Amino acid sequence: MQQQKVAALLVESGSVLEYFTGVRWPRSERTTAALIPATGRVVIVTPFFEEPSVRESLKIAAEVRHWNEDESPFEVLAGALREQHAQGPLAVEGTTRFFIVERMAQAASARPNVILGDALVGACRMIKSQAELALMQVANDVTIAALRYVHEQIEAGMRASDIMELMIRATEELGGSHEFSLVLLNEASAFPHGSLKPQAVREGSVILIDTGCSVQGYQSDISRSWVYGHISSRQRELWDTVKRGQEIALEAAKLGQPVGGIDKAVRTFYEQKGWRKDYGLPGLSHRTGHGIGMDGHEPPYLVRTDTTPLQAGMCFSDEPGLYIPGQFGVRLEDCWYMTEAGPKLFTPLARSIDQPL
Repeated sequence: MQQQKVAALLVESGSVLEYFTGVRWPRSERTTAALIPATGRVVIVTPFFEEPSVRESLKIAAEVRHWNEDESPFEVLAGALREQHAQGPLAVEGTTRFFIVERMAQAASARPNVILGDALVGACRMIKSQAELALMQVANDVTIAALRYVHEQIEAGMRASDIMELMIRATEELGGSHEFSLVLLNEASAFPHGSLKPQAVREGSVILIDTGCSVQGYQSDISRSWVYGHISSRQRELWDTVKRGQEIALEAAKLGQPVGGIDKAVRTFYEQKGWRKDYGLPGLSHRTGHGIGMDGHEPPYLVRTDTTPLQAGMCFSDEPGLYIPGQFGVRLEDCWYMTEAGPKLFTPLARSIDQPL
């Protein structure tokens, strides 16, 4: 911020606030936010009656200023900015809601020049420390263990909701905070994020589970696909192709190279196999992977247009699924991080469609 002549960074409740201050707080109509100046002490603004709770998770030296129900948090934030006497723009973390930025700007004596602060935040968050990697390893260990348990419990007639309940219970009993689960059966497995049409397990069903948890704020994201009962040659072929796609993604991960090249390498392989080009269907309609950390999806992204150089400490999912609308889809997903010696998986790739876990 000092190098770029940025006066301060405005951060609302969410993962970025937790990352920089330790404060873990949900978003609501009552604003809790932090003003992080280029020099000087951080100021956290929160409702008066929430101040004791906010202080419980505060992990840095910061001043906590409150506002009462008949007062404006935006006046408090603007006052904190004025006190900095700093020249330069106000950077705003990208997920901060517009009304907070606009009302704070209106409350300022001189309307600040507002810029997007995502590059500043990303420069910190994209490279994980050893402590962060350790927490992500635990989260991935929990999720893969929960998936192993659920895989053994599947029976004919089960609905997606039945399987999801198993997944949630197993995750929480293993110590993780369940973040999400997608259970896609039969034709619904061709929709990367599911369908409203009810589905149940039957002979020959494709079962696709995409799930993740968090451990002390750090997340996992794992997908497994398999078949209940008899496996057709087409199902086996598709599964094997996706497994090879995962391997190619890891082989293409080279330090200093644009992360988008990983996506390009997988697409080249799929297109040589006859799958549709340019994110079309049938084929791979989404990116090969995404960054992950305190958010399930965060920069950089394994999409061919992302030119971010791959660095040690970056973490990603590896999920080059293939989808045939009206029939079925297969997604295999494991998370990995880059080291000076190459990519390292948090969980081993699935062995085969017969032994997906």
